[in-house]
Amino acid sequence: HQLAGRRVQEGWVSNDAAFSISKGMARSVMLFALSSASLAFTTIKGTAPGLRPLKASAVSRQSLKLCMSASSKNKKKTSGHQLISKWLKSEVPPPPLITPVVDIHSEAEGEDTMDRTEATLHKMERILRNAQDHICAAVEAVDGGAAFKEDDHTRENTAGSHLAVIDGTLQTMEQARLDGGGGRTRVLANGNVFEKAGIALSVVYGEMPGEALAVTPDRKKHGTGNKRREGYKKGEKVPFASAGLSAVLHPKNPFCPTVHFNYRYFETESGHWWFGGGSDITPCYLDEEDMVHFHGTYKEVCDKYDAGYYARFKAWADDYFRIPHRAETRGLGGIFFDDLNDKPADTLLGFVEECVMALPEAYLPLVRKHREDPFTQENKRWQQIRRGRYVEFNLVCDRGVLFGLQTGLGRMESILMSLPETTRWEYDAAPEEGTPEAEISKLFAEPRDFV
Repeated sequence: HQLAGRRVQEGWVSNDAAFSISKGMARSVMLFALSSASLAFTTIKGTAPGLRPLKASAVSRQSLKLCMSASSKNKKKTSGHQLISKWLKSEVPPPPLITPVVDIHSEAEGEDTMDRTEATLHKMERILRNAQDHICAAVEAVDGGAAFKEDDHTRENTAGSHLAVIDGTLQTMEQARLDGGGGRTRVLANGNVFEKAGIALSVVYGEMPGEALAVTPDRKKHGTGNKRREGYKKGEKVPFASAGLSAVLHPKNPFCPTVHFNYRYFETESGHWWFGGGSDITPCYLDEEDMVHFHGTYKEVCDKYDAGYYARFKAWADDYFRIPHRAETRGLGGIFFDDLNDKPADTLLGFVEECVMALPEAYLPLVRKHREDPFTQENKRWQQIRRGRYVEFNLVCDRGVLFGLQTGLGRMESILMSLPETTRWEYDAAPEEGTPEAEISKLFAEPRDFV
């Protein structure tokens, strides 16, 4: 009664509504529930900065659900009971002072930000788990020799972040405080076709440095203007949750290209969310038909969602996968995007799912085409020199690798899984003019379109 009275004095609810709610409470459960709701309301109002508005909104919503449960035996539905019932069913938006801070393109009016982002993370993880299974099976079928070895792992979380999805199960906030996420890494080694292939799923939640959200030149040039650092002071840790799937396939034959993809979903506790990722191909020798097929496959996917996506994401890939100290790209591009939140979350989930599932169609026909091609030691030498460029990009330029190494939030074996088993560095290893190696090197220096 005292807590309800304070809420009335502060203008949160009417006297009638407050009295109706408190009258229906069961002492043990409802005093706790109303206290939690009170803390959440106070937090949102700004008097208790220990929790952020997004988490507070979820706490208050859960507390009011407990209120409803305990008062459900009352035959008479009071005005307060009806008000809360409508809010919880999203028939009406919550009171203005507890409306989510950030609009995340919810498709239903009054949809709560916390509920929405939890659902998006959950869906993303399920999509990526299915994709990992699908792609591993397709790669094993092409290799015909080795099988993927699976390594499940978890990580500790000391950040007290608010989300947790493990094995497809959405956990509570309290569980999330005790669990820092985990993943499922699969690696195939020394196969008939592939020297090394790795596909790693990760679900991570914790805190990252605010600097990780800084706008980079490629984001500024190609991005959507996502203000994801908004609301955080310089040096402040940012609670976040993410789900991602990455893969790198290194074939043995120098005429089979290497391929990479990474698709991820991020959200911060302040309510900002975005998708990122892409697929790119790294051949050692140019086959024009192969490049038309690879790029054309992803153009078809992009065109289904936005007529401007492919041209924009292809140009972004050419910029992102560039090795500045070499003044060349590591391969012949593909698509790349970051900060993507220009459409409803479910629409972008569909886009990401089609992109990741397109890998077998876009890439494996090229492997089947070239896996039996004869090659010389000189061809193998050139492949290992180009793999050296691959390693340089990954360790010096790749944002995902640097994020994991610098924050300690990633698992080192999974992060470095992308590196080839064998590579080579030679001093001033420039190809001779007129050779196939020189031909493709010109495209590394000056990328062009293939579709």
